Amino acid sequence: MQADASSVDAPMVQALELARRARLDCPPNPAVGCVLVGPDGAVLGQGFTQPVGQAHAEVMALRDAAAKGHAVAGSTAYVTLEPCSHHGRTGPCCEALISAGVKRVVASLQDPNPKVGGNGFARLRAAGVEVEVGPGALEAREMNIGFFSRMVRGIPWVRMKAATSLDGRTALPNKRSQWITSAAAREDGHLWRARACAILTGIGTVLEDDPRLDARVPGVTRQPALVIVDSRLETPPAARLWSVAERRILIYTASQDSARQEALIKLGAQVIVLPNQGGKVDLAAVLRDLGRREVNELHVEAGYKLNGSLLREGQVDELLIYQAPLLLGDGAGIAALGPFTELTQGVALEWVEASRVGADMRFRTRVAGREQF
Repeated sequence: MQADASSVDAPMVQALELARRARLDCPPNPAVGCVLVGPDGAVLGQGFTQPVGQAHAEVMALRDAAAKGHAVAGSTAYVTLEPCSHHGRTGPCCEALISAGVKRVVASLQDPNPKVGGNGFARLRAAGVEVEVGPGALEAREMNIGFFSRMVRGIPWVRMKAATSLDGRTALPNKRSQWITSAAAREDGHLWRARACAILTGIGTVLEDDPRLDARVPGVTRQPALVIVDSRLETPPAARLWSVAERRILIYTASQDSARQEALIKLGAQVIVLPNQGGKVDLAAVLRDLGRREVNELHVEAGYKLNGSLLREGQVDELLIYQAPLLLGDGAGIAALGPFTELTQGVALEWVEASRVGADMRFRTRVAGREQF
């Protein structure tokens, strides 16, 4: 049975808040929260998805209840995604709920993972557990849009980030760009980096800015992988990006130069050769490969050339733009597009969010007309 968003009960609101706490540490698993409620309405236990390979939200909630001395037989589990039904890195959560004697499960969404896809609900119902689906669905899906993208489309959700002046400049003609936006905007940008599975940039940005491109957020336990589009394998061995510990680096190239490949592999990178017919990197193939590598959200911080290529090829889902109250005149823009002769040739976007961050504005837009999944 489907439930209207307006009917979301307090325990599901709490479960959604718990899921938000999991977002930075749990990828590539989805962020899930679970709250166990007794017949008298008392909260017995709660939990959220732990880092990959560790317990899921339902198991954490059961452990929490046990630690507090609460029996959960006859309780209701409010969970933001269908309890899993397969043996992956952990055991099936639906069986854990059944064994604990949970009487009712209220879930926001069916799991898009084809290994689950309704089987968790079916096993719960077969065991006599009442199942309701729907409360909190929109927020739970939005929170895990990258996971849904990977499971349904086979590719990550691609979010392109840029910091611009009010007239849309990302750098001066001399390429200076630090800093257009405020410290508050930069800190917020690091949170968006941290929730992604991977950060993508181009060799132009590596050579011109020598960035680290890591997520500098207090308490972060997982660094997103770094993906570099480098057609000719020009990534310098002395670049600052190599200084980030415990991070995967994937370099996509069109070059068959084995000596350069070997040098980068010795530094710890994985080099993947995916050329297109024009002798550059096949961007669509990169996304498919990243999907196979369990990348849910791909956070793009690149120059206007690579940004333009991604947009022209239809590989971008969402734009995250920080805009400063500053006019710069001439300089680089967000993306190399056009030149167009008709307004209809532009990339049409739909507003998602506009909010103040420090002295700046943060805008999120999505590519209009994108096929729903």
